[in-house]
Amino acid sequence: MPGGEGLAEADLPQLPLFRRGKVRDTFDLGDRLLMVATDRLSAFDCVLPDLIPDRGRVLTTMSRFWFAQTAAMVPNHLREDDPSAIPAASYSQLAGRMMFVAKADRVDIECVVRGYLAGSGWQEYLDSGTLAEEELPSGLAFGSRLPEPRFTPATKSDSGHDQNISRAQLRELVGPELAAQLEVTSLQLYQFGAARCLEAGLILADTKFEFGFVDGRLTVIDEMLTPDSSRLWEAGDAQGSTHGFDKQPVRDYLLSSGWNRLAPGPRLPKALVSETRLRYLEVCRRITGIDI
Repeated sequence: MPGGEGLAEADLPQLPLFRRGKVRDTFDLGDRLLMVATDRLSAFDCVLPDLIPDRGRVLTTMSRFWFAQTAAMVPNHLREDDPSAIPAASYSQLAGRMMFVAKADRVDIECVVRGYLAGSGWQEYLDSGTLAEEELPSGLAFGSRLPEPRFTPATKSDSGHDQNISRAQLRELVGPELAAQLEVTSLQLYQFGAARCLEAGLILADTKFEFGFVDGRLTVIDEMLTPDSSRLWEAGDAQGSTHGFDKQPVRDYLLSSGWNRLAPGPRLPKALVSETRLRYLEVCRRITGIDI
């Protein structure tokens, strides 16, 4: 399979596929779901042909870690593992990359929190001096720490590109009460995660959370504070972020390749696949203490 060893997609006999996302395959178990993180890698809304071995295990390990760390702050969708729910051979094959999760009524909003200026937030600042349509101080550079963490929501799309929106637009979409709850909860989770990352010598530049309702309670779903959902930089290296622990090196390669951003994406050099894998493994070890 492309990219060497790795899981391209999960195939569980006699289990209906609930959703196949860019990275995760989710199966319907009736009263709950089985979410499997593959080793697929997406960039610019395209699933690339090469796999990053162990990536799915990193995403799952880190999500489980953060769900446990924040369970007292906000409910999450993780449920107990159940070896009896799927065939034994599949359970063994998918160990380390699967989560049994509750079914949730998803809120179709990406709840982004930014502590530093990067990505689409940096581009908006260059264009208009704003972030989520709200003014920022002049003279900031890429990687500048913001005066305080900022909640910058986006509409969620499973197939296309998420669209950044303002907090006012969010209130119009979901109502003022839920908008306020999403903002407060996201900021609390970011601040907790940023402090824990700093203990590991890492800067949590920005991250995104997804929420849904389970039994009427706002609940964190999908993943949390992983290299896929976050920009993680070496502490002291924010200005320029020369050593990050996310998929930015892949984005940089694709931007320099002349790719037109249409599927299929270009093949990645083997050295880049290896480097990306090692970055994912290192950030997992430094944050969770688990060496995959």
